[in-house]
Amino acid sequence: MTTPLELDDIQGLVTRGYRTLTSACFLLLATAGPAATARAALGRLAPRVTNGLSEPADTAVNVALTSDGLRHLGLETPEPDGFPYEFVVGMTAPDRSRFLGDVGENAPGHWRWGGPAGRPVHVLVMLYARDGQRLRQLEAETRRAVLVPGAFTETVRLATAELTDREPFGFRDGISQPLVEGLRKAALVAGDGGTVGEQVVRAGEFVLGYPNEYGLLTDRPLLPPSDDPLGVLPRAPEGGADFGRNGSYLVLRQLRQDVEAFRDYLDAETRRPDGSSDPAAQEALAAHMVGRWPGGAPLVRAPEHDDPALATDNGFGYHATDPAGLRCPLGAHVRRANPRDSLDPRPGSADSVAVGRRHRLLRRGRPYGPDGTEDGPDAQGLHFLALNANISRQFEFIQHTWLDNPNFNGLHDGPDPLVAPRQERRMTFTEQGRPFRTRHLGLPQFVTVRGGAYFFLPGLKALHYLCTAVPEGGRQ
Repeated sequence: MTTPLELDDIQGLVTRGYRTLTSACFLLLATAGPAATARAALGRLAPRVTNGLSEPADTAVNVALTSDGLRHLGLETPEPDGFPYEFVVGMTAPDRSRFLGDVGENAPGHWRWGGPAGRPVHVLVMLYARDGQRLRQLEAETRRAVLVPGAFTETVRLATAELTDREPFGFRDGISQPLVEGLRKAALVAGDGGTVGEQVVRAGEFVLGYPNEYGLLTDRPLLPPSDDPLGVLPRAPEGGADFGRNGSYLVLRQLRQDVEAFRDYLDAETRRPDGSSDPAAQEALAAHMVGRWPGGAPLVRAPEHDDPALATDNGFGYHATDPAGLRCPLGAHVRRANPRDSLDPRPGSADSVAVGRRHRLLRRGRPYGPDGTEDGPDAQGLHFLALNANISRQFEFIQHTWLDNPNFNGLHDGPDPLVAPRQERRMTFTEQGRPFRTRHLGLPQFVTVRGGAYFFLPGLKALHYLCTAVPEGGRQ
């Protein structure tokens, strides 16, 4: 039996991507004084935080906090209390950086924010609006509430480009999203059985306090009942005040995309024998790297050319139609990020699909630039933003084991052609074919990490508790 989602206590970012709110900005803040002062300032913003009940018409506000941010607001976050190790130590801890491939050009020492030498990041305030004018008004009101003496200072403001259906490399984005059990769209798909690409994922994979794909509750932070004498937080079945219920973990990474390098590489790799450019071949190679055509059609359904009728098609698998990667290369980006039914155990079976459901993300990213920000006047890319209940099993697993892995799916020296770090010049991209495959050598670094952090996105009761009911005596 499905446990109903408490949508009035879940932040709205979990239940929807705010596609109609095309303007957005993200404020990264640091505490600037006593915990009580910061809590009071955050408490002025808390009533405006958007819940998951309905689609907001004009604006939305969501708030998340780093592990250090929780501590600076007076809440201790040791690992045994239910916060996971990777959240507590943060994205830039040496072991996490190595695991994520944040080395070389991607090393945190080069980041514009979130790195060890930069200003701290404690709170993330995400602002969304229907247009630029409403966003400016919302941002001004937010700043008046939280950027007061002794409360918070601004570490960095992350601007976004106006939201469209394309990302900076020119491909339709946001097509493949998991369907979350308990939400309306998931119920509609479940009613007709769904397809390999439209399987419903249990809510506990994204929201704490609900069963996950293992039928268990993901570990979450529980506080002693004595820390919540007013009963602001729900009580957990296993005992304790449930600070984690209806919360999620948020991954934010600023990914700069070198669009010019991408286009130059496509051109160089596809020139005709006479040296002239071949635009059609460039588009085909780009589609093979991504796994979809720029318009969105998946290669497994449209191997020869883009097809507008398949622009948002997500109801497909790989094993029955393309097990050898002759349509969609085995190392294509979308095939790595969501292998669907193509991996062990027993590719093509329900067991294979079940493995994929345990490694899904709710993606809520926004593109940025070129807009003259401090990242460079021509810089553009993606503020990658993803929600999951288990950072290690979901985001980090996908990044390390599927995207960055040069031996993914039986390949050799072939990490993700778009986003993986280039640690060795022999990194290649392979297009499977008959009678011969084609190997593209020396892929440049198309995407560079420019900042990042792990956050906890609390339920609204937990946010209220943090602002008003945390016992005195924490870090001041």
